[in-house]
Amino acid sequence: MAQSSLPNAGDPTPVSSNAADHPIFVDGFKGTPAEIEQQWYEKVYIGRGDRMPQLTIRAVLMGTILGGILSLTNLYIGLKAGWAFGVAITACIVSYTTWNLLRKVGIARTPMTILENNCMQSTASAAGYSTGGTLVSAFSAYIMINNQSLPLWQMLAWVFILAVLGVTMAIPMKRQMINTEQLRFPTGIAAAVTLRTLYSEGKKAVNSARALTIGAVVAALSQFWADGLHLLSAKLAPFGLAAIFAKFNAATFGSTWISRTVFFQWDPIFIAGGALMGLRAGVSMFLGGTLCWIVFVPIMQANGTIAGEGFREIVQWTLWGGVSCMVTSGLLAFAMQWRSIVAAMGSLRKMVMRKNDTDTVDPLAKIETPMSWFFIGQGVSLIAVCWLGKVSFGMPYWQSAVAVLITFMLALVACRVTGETDTTPVGPMGKVTQLLFGAISPGNMNINLMSANITASAATSSADLLTDLKSGYLLGANPRKQFLAQFAGIFMGTVATVLAFRVLIPDASALGSDQFPAPAAQTWKAVAVALSQGMEALEPVKVWSIAIGGTLGVLLVVLPLWFPKQKEWIPSPAAFGMAWTFHWYYSMLFCIGAIIGRIVEKKNPALSEAYTWPVASGIVAGGSLMGVLLVFWENGPDMWRSFFGG
Repeated sequence: MAQSSLPNAGDPTPVSSNAADHPIFVDGFKGTPAEIEQQWYEKVYIGRGDRMPQLTIRAVLMGTILGGILSLTNLYIGLKAGWAFGVAITACIVSYTTWNLLRKVGIARTPMTILENNCMQSTASAAGYSTGGTLVSAFSAYIMINNQSLPLWQMLAWVFILAVLGVTMAIPMKRQMINTEQLRFPTGIAAAVTLRTLYSEGKKAVNSARALTIGAVVAALSQFWADGLHLLSAKLAPFGLAAIFAKFNAATFGSTWISRTVFFQWDPIFIAGGALMGLRAGVSMFLGGTLCWIVFVPIMQANGTIAGEGFREIVQWTLWGGVSCMVTSGLLAFAMQWRSIVAAMGSLRKMVMRKNDTDTVDPLAKIETPMSWFFIGQGVSLIAVCWLGKVSFGMPYWQSAVAVLITFMLALVACRVTGETDTTPVGPMGKVTQLLFGAISPGNMNINLMSANITASAATSSADLLTDLKSGYLLGANPRKQFLAQFAGIFMGTVATVLAFRVLIPDASALGSDQFPAPAAQTWKAVAVALSQGMEALEPVKVWSIAIGGTLGVLLVVLPLWFPKQKEWIPSPAAFGMAWTFHWYYSMLFCIGAIIGRIVEKKNPALSEAYTWPVASGIVAGGSLMGVLLVFWENGPDMWRSFFGG
């Protein structure tokens, strides 16, 4: 985000890239709720949202295509490293560049307006970000536990309905959290500023687009060099990067360390991901990964505790400490947001029974998403979730209904936390539901997983919609039209992610492998197993790992409170714990990227601000898409035949 373009807190001066442009009121307005909305309507909406094209066929079509493509990147990254990256800003840059290119070649006749691009990024965000998380976490854990997937139609229905549940769940939250309380939703601000910059500074837009394109092409070529040469000819296989590094690693580390995933691997996707996640998270991953794979694993193997070799066997022992660290830290951090929880519960009545505090006609009634859509969406989703839960997972109707009710309360809190901190506590929300259903339905791992899946997926979709609506609020967009754009993206996101997932993961053996470690699924599976079997059923080393990891998770949350000046040097518990669930070399690559990003930021802040996000996003997108393409290419015929099998 371009921090230099944002005003200081309390500064009434609006952001404007050009004096002739409409300003962006980042700090909002003051007064009663009705006065605040009247000011926004007159100063921001009038002259923009009431005149400018926004929800057009071309905007939705562009967002659908881009979101469908970008959804593959998050699916690929999620299966490899359990991480997800927002796609809205990337989609804005790509859409702007693509449409200008279409104009130059004569295919498009008129430029896409800034509000059309805003609707486009909502569609792309829904397609590229909101749907894939359902598959790489709880659903993958379900496959690992049951050694089977679901029929295609059930997968499509489950992912789609949960996205609808989350999107419609956000309808009453929007007017309260964005209009009245004016929560910041920092990524939404960044998207709005990015769009304003693209439309105000043509040269900067061209440079950002060029940087993103170059990063994508270079990463795609690198990925093909690493894993694709053998597809052209078996004679070229020895010249691939993977083969070259394999020889280097065999000579340098030896088979024992390689079996512990301690070796060098070239994968620019994760270097770019480290640049995006920041230094603290990157270094925390490296610290956690090193402690796990270079210290813990050799000691456990030496005393005979871990008998197997290779990632799939070893991670079944290492994940317990990492998962415990992530769970306790997430739950504690969630509990420490008690003010947000109280505020969220206190605003519930205001959201559902909203009234103006004056006798004036509500000017926003015709442009806000009507509450009737909320009730219809929630009612249809509730019925569908109850029926699908029963048919697919044997979940009693009343338990599904309870899960949806719990989900609304937790999503309400999650969205408020997102608005205040720009971090959606999806993991903790899911774990709360898992713990509750551990008591409601003890011993049933499927119900435990999928009830929590309802919460995590709906919370993700709700927070994503509100973040996009924040950018529209700042730009003067029609919120009802932007909601429809977001809703449209669910269709492509569902189809793209489900079909791609079935290709990438033809059966349970693909999960937990070197190709797809699926760390998020490992986490969800571990919690479900622990809740169903009880601590007494686990080996002593796993129990001790849980105890130590859980204690460490608590300490890493409270230490920054005790030593705020040293906060940056205290490891992130989420990143530290995640490193215990995937290969050591992933943590090394993330750390390298984070260090490079910090060095560039310190040496040349202007260069970092202009190019870090576009270049890193391009690398992630290009490398991931090539990785997916290579899997399709190599295994396509067999996988396509299995698409519509049970």
